[in-house]
Amino acid sequence: MSANELAALSAVELRERIRRREISPVELLNDCIARIEALNPGVNAVCATDFARAMARAREAEAHLLRGGPLPLLHGLPLGVKDLQDTEGLLTTCGNVRLRGNVPSADTALVARLRAAGAIVAAKTNVPDMGAGANTRNPVWGATGNPFDPRLNAGGSSGGSAAALACDMLPLATGSDTGGSLRIPAALCGVVGLRPSPGLVPNDHRPLGWSSISVLGPMARDVADTALMMAASVGDHPLDPLGQRAEGAEFWPLREVDLAGLRLGYTEDFGVCAVDAGIRRTFRDRLAAVARQVASCEEVTLPLQHAHRAFDVARAESFVAAFAERYRTEPEALAPNVRANMEIAASVTLADRAWAHLEQTRIARAFQRAFERFDLIVAPVTPLSPFPWTQLYAEQVDGRAMSNYYEWLSLTYVVTLATVPALSLPCGVDEQGMPFGLQLIAPLRGDARLLSIAAAIERAFAGEARLARPRPDTTRLREARPELRSIVTHPPAPAAEGGAAAGHLGAV
Repeated sequence: MSANELAALSAVELRERIRRREISPVELLNDCIARIEALNPGVNAVCATDFARAMARAREAEAHLLRGGPLPLLHGLPLGVKDLQDTEGLLTTCGNVRLRGNVPSADTALVARLRAAGAIVAAKTNVPDMGAGANTRNPVWGATGNPFDPRLNAGGSSGGSAAALACDMLPLATGSDTGGSLRIPAALCGVVGLRPSPGLVPNDHRPLGWSSISVLGPMARDVADTALMMAASVGDHPLDPLGQRAEGAEFWPLREVDLAGLRLGYTEDFGVCAVDAGIRRTFRDRLAAVARQVASCEEVTLPLQHAHRAFDVARAESFVAAFAERYRTEPEALAPNVRANMEIAASVTLADRAWAHLEQTRIARAFQRAFERFDLIVAPVTPLSPFPWTQLYAEQVDGRAMSNYYEWLSLTYVVTLATVPALSLPCGVDEQGMPFGLQLIAPLRGDARLLSIAAAIERAFAGEARLARPRPDTTRLREARPELRSIVTHPPAPAAEGGAAAGHLGAV
């Protein structure tokens, strides 16, 4: 089997072939490395690499396999880790010039858990500066181009993970989500991103431990792979105050779901979000295809008239918690998007925060009441087709000026406020020929059932090109695009002695 054929196999199938000793972890990692080296210069999805240590782990995984005995859930599967998440001995820059030489001494809890499940950390994936925004570009590594057209953006902040998955560079990758950072890049690159219920996936680095707006979660190329990774991710953690006890067996193997019995609610815009006319038409077409599979499909109305302001306040609070000291002492080291959040925070009062908390609670309860009528709510993920990565954010949507750099993400951030799980399911392409994602939203802690329903819809759509997951033409990506590196102003500094910063793919 050629490298391209092997790299294109699902994580579930790769894991099964490893179990049956049809392929080895070393062979798989070699193929992923070859794929990264061939395609990454065309999209700039992968930043720091750890190939030497990864190969040592792959050899250990191969030796364990030959000894026999039970294998962990992700045994031998290469993993990409979002560059906001600490990786022991491997450069973690967050795309920020002040962290361009940062080599952590320990993994974040999620990375440690995935390693324990047998995953092999091969590389870090690109992010916006400090993860702020849905366009993956920063002054350390440059921009990530969309695999379907590298002149356009890949979304964010998990854009590097989404682009790497779309190009079959890696079978699994991590992500995180505040206003849509798992769902938006997944939708724009044609892969799956799951925003879990808060606390299901441990987060021991969240500055505001009791805040529910930021979560970590899995990204993969299909729903089954996402469920497999979710099963290896969940569980309580002593340093996450929101942590929940959960068993991987709840998520994998997936349960069968009969779509014919489902009650579906839908909304094009939640009543408060600007959405381009072309995206509305594509959504209606995909909704009609889903509606033919289910028992009922009705429009849902939710009281979200104050959602924008509530998210402004909640997001500003989280940025103050993370960046107040740096904003006071060296604001020039923070990206424009981060500074914009800090400026919003300057006018927020304690009364505003109390109001926003009350409003978020009302929104969460409104969603839960809606789920008394519906098994699932469906909406678009993004309000427009990908725009050029050179444009920092969408300034207008459907002729409406956006009030800040993130308002164009409102289709996802109103769901963030509800604290419910949501999944971006690739579903063909839009009128511009770019990937289109359906946002599937489930009741709080209904993550396992959400994955099962998403898998059933994915299967129902698999045989029709108009509805199935689109694939990029990777032959167009085999030519390096130095312009993706053009915004770099500072190269990564050398790692501390003993750190694995060597192999900074594409570093200048």
